[in-house]
Amino acid sequence: MQAKRPLADAAAVNTTRFALLEVLKATGLPVETGSGGLTKFNRSQQKLEKTHWIDAACVGELTLVLIIKGVKPLLITANGHGTRQLCRTDKFGFPNRHCSRIKFHFGFQTGDIVKAIVKTGKKAGVHIGRIATRATGSFNISTKNGLIQGISHKYCSAIHKKDGYSYAQ
Repeated sequence: MQAKRPLADAAAVNTTRFALLEVLKATGLPVETGSGGLTKFNRSQQKLEKTHWIDAACVGELTLVLIIKGVKPLLITANGHGTRQLCRTDKFGFPNRHCSRIKFHFGFQTGDIVKAIVKTGKKAGVHIGRIATRATGSFNISTKNGLIQGISHKYCSAIHKKDGYSYAQ
């Protein structure tokens, strides 16, 4: 039974792939497909390095020259939307910390990217980063330079609301 499992996965991918191709063709836009060999041929003809995003650009009957100098792809990672756990447990499985059921605090949720402009005090300055919210309104901000704790929600303005993904270049 174990030997058939990889074949079942491949069959599901092939079925989905052809269904997606038909839906894309129905839009009326130009759609091209190609084999892995053709993609490699196109890439090697233009002397391009092998990366996933360059291979995606080299699929099909390539009739133009790709100019990729200075192009950096946007790297997207799926992070999810958090957890539904109501408490954290210790190493023996006993509950030891409570988790709030409410995800939004003062219009923010953990994972939002914010800009905090603090004018006075020890933490004065402009801080841009990902926040961890608390019900008290005192947030932590993870910046490139490290973690800044205890920034009030009053100083924060949203740059990007959490959508389950993280973006990098």
